[in-house]
Amino acid sequence: MSVFVTVPGTVVAQGPRVNQRSWRARLSWAPLVVAWAAAPALAQRAAPAAPAPTRTNECATPRPGWIWCDDFEQDRLKQYFEYDDADGAFARAAGVGVDGSYGMRVRFTQGQVSAGALHLAVGKVPAKYFRPVDAGTAIYRDLYWRLYVRTQPGWIGGAGYKLSRAISFATPKWAQAMIAHVWGGDDGDSDHLQLDPVRGTDGPGTLRTAGYNDFGHFTWLGRKVGVTPLFDASHVGRWNCVEAHAKLNDPGVANGVFELWVNGNLETRETALNFLGTFSDYGINAVFFENYWNNGAPATQERYFDNIVVSSRRIGCAQ
Repeated sequence: MSVFVTVPGTVVAQGPRVNQRSWRARLSWAPLVVAWAAAPALAQRAAPAAPAPTRTNECATPRPGWIWCDDFEQDRLKQYFEYDDADGAFARAAGVGVDGSYGMRVRFTQGQVSAGALHLAVGKVPAKYFRPVDAGTAIYRDLYWRLYVRTQPGWIGGAGYKLSRAISFATPKWAQAMIAHVWGGDDGDSDHLQLDPVRGTDGPGTLRTAGYNDFGHFTWLGRKVGVTPLFDASHVGRWNCVEAHAKLNDPGVANGVFELWVNGNLETRETALNFLGTFSDYGINAVFFENYWNNGAPATQERYFDNIVVSSRRIGCAQ
């Protein structure tokens, strides 16, 4: 049976002007002046610089705006409000992360649909069950999230459908006011990631969904496909930095934004979105990182996650 971990955790620096009376004075003083002016620069050059965050330890130096960071060097799995290990298919492991660090390994067997997930809550939520990793009071209307993802060499089948989504949960029964999906493209473009935003309210902003994935009350706002075929034969087997950004519309104005970057380059962008009308009880309060293959994996194969960050500011890629 799959394991869902829901135990509460603890979180989540001009030179001086010489009085030049004559050319002799200039000649006699010049060496001293040069040496004096150069000394601070030499001392500064000799001082050891503070180590920059690397791709394997960036959570040790969180940046302004960061709400959550997981580089998997520590075991933070209990801080997600749900962790589905899919009977061991999705697990933290040494050596599978960026530069040989810790990361999350997912192993699909042929035909497997669901191979595990990490469900993170942030900000104000509608029930204690969600266990946000911050103070649980903020209403995030502008959120960025990033992960590193790699497929094994020889990976087949495209993006594998589900990868990530940001959600506004509006009730204890998981009714969704909006969803910002980042997942694999449809047939014909399955080697690409795409944006697929959804409204769970009516146009003015009254909540219509009653539970999770209440498709009958979804309004699909139009998908946009990225430009890089991340999952074709020439791209698999390497790490990619995938970052998304969702900005909710102002009440009554269709000015929402949804964006996707891959390795720091803008892949695609949607604007003028009416994500949730005038609905304002909750903001974006959950981010999911998923392994779900709608039609079943075409082969037994692995992919890997690392360096997850959720932030109120642009994140970028680790150095």
